[in-house]
Formats: sequence, C-alpha cells, structure tokens
Amino acid sequence: MMMQTTLAQLRTLKLDGLACALEEQLTLPGMTAMSFEERLALLIDREVHTRNDRKLVRLLKQAKLKYAQAAIEDIDTRPTRGVDRRTVMSLALGDWVSAGHSVLITGPTGAGKSWLGCALAQYACRRGYSALYQRVPRLQEELRIRHGSGTFGKWLLQLAKTDVLILDDWGMGAIDSTTRSDLLEMIDDRAASKATIITSQLPIEHWHAWIGDATIADAILDRIMQRNHRFTLTGDSMRQSRPKPEKKEEKTDPS
Repeated sequence: MMMQTTLAQLRTLKLDGLACALEEQLTLPGMTAMSFEERLALLIDREVHTRNDRKLVRLLKQAKLKYAQAAIEDIDTRPTRGVDRRTVMSLALGDWVSAGHSVLITGPTGAGKSWLGCALAQYACRRGYSALYQRVPRLQEELRIRHGSGTFGKWLLQLAKTDVLILDDWGMGAIDSTTRSDLLEMIDDRAASKATIITSQLPIEHWHAWIGDATIADAILDRIMQRNHRFTLTGDSMRQSRPKPEKKEEKTDPS
C-alpha cells in the first residue's frame, strides 16, 4: 500500500519516468542486489530521458517542419547529389546554431533542398534547440494578416527567440515593399545570435535583384552572409512521379 501511495505521488508531481522505472524495479529480482545509490541513479536517469523525450516531441511539434521525419543520418550522398556527408555531419555536430550562423541551400527543383534544411533543423531539435519552418511565398500573406490583426510585433519577438528559422522557397515569386521591410526586421533580430536556414532555387548571386530595393537588399544580405555555410545541390528531381494506374483490359462478349 505504501508503494502504491508513493507511485501515485510521483505521478502527481509529474515524475512519470521515475514512477515507471520504480515499477520496473519492483518486478526485477536482480535489483535487490543493487545498492540504494545505484537504484536511485537508475531512477533519476530514466526521469531525465523521459523529460528529454517529451521536450523533443514538443520542439518538433512547434517547429512545423515540412519533412518532420527528415534526419541527417538518411542524407543521400551519392556523387550526383552534390552533398558531402562529412561536411553535413560536421555542420550538424558543430556550434552553428548557438553561434547564429546561416545555412544557404540552393539547387534545382526537387533536388532535396527543403529536406536537407528540415533534417538540419530536426537534429537541432534533438539537441534541445527550438526551430520554426516558414515557406516564404506563404509568409507574405501571413505577414499581411498579422499586421492587420495587430499581432506582428508580438510574433516578431517570439521569432527572435527561436533558435533555428527555416525560410523555404526563398526567391520564389515577387515580394512587396512591406514584406521586404519585414524580412529585414526578422533577419536583423537574428544576425549573429540566432541561426537561419534559407533554401532557394535562385542562385545566391541573384538574391539582391529578387529583393528589389537596393538599400534593403544590401542590409539583408550583409546580415545573412556574415557567417554562412553553403550547399549547392545537383542532380535530377528526387520527387518520384506517381505510377499511373494500369488500364484494365476490356472483356469482349464472344457472342
């Protein structure tokens, strides 16, 4: 009865990992040979891992990644893709997030730019960092809505606290003057302190012309290019077209 009360109290305190580990210990006869300190260490270790797992689930949910299951371990590094595994792993395991570096990924449509960006962000979440995925063509409309509802300032502050921001499909479609100014505000808040991943079909040398306003373009690119890592993907599209359903043979009546 006392143990059941203890387990109930642990769960009331939201120490679910510790409670589960304690229940397991009660069913393992070998645990009686362990010292109190050893059993306690195992209980605390389980609670830490449980909390880390919950945190990862929360971070991935908040990130809203386009490819939530993308992982750096699954990167396609065939020579035709233009991606070097050692370079990607070195970046992922490095301090690019805490140092506020930019990662610029360019290449043709279907080359895996968004997937690679999401894989890097997913690994950042696994290391305890927060992330947020934003597709630039849709972002323009979202910014208009936020300005209209008066929530832009609050959203901008929240965005400035996000460790990794993914701006997908950068340079796809024209942007208006308000969006240009908003992009500058977003990137200025992150310069040298928060990491930003940008994916684009447009080569980097054409980004200045896409932004449009020379003064704002200079300011944005100056901040993005301060400390950056570049990947230029190559090869055919990795999006496999769906196979067309086979036509059923029509049966003819012999009569």
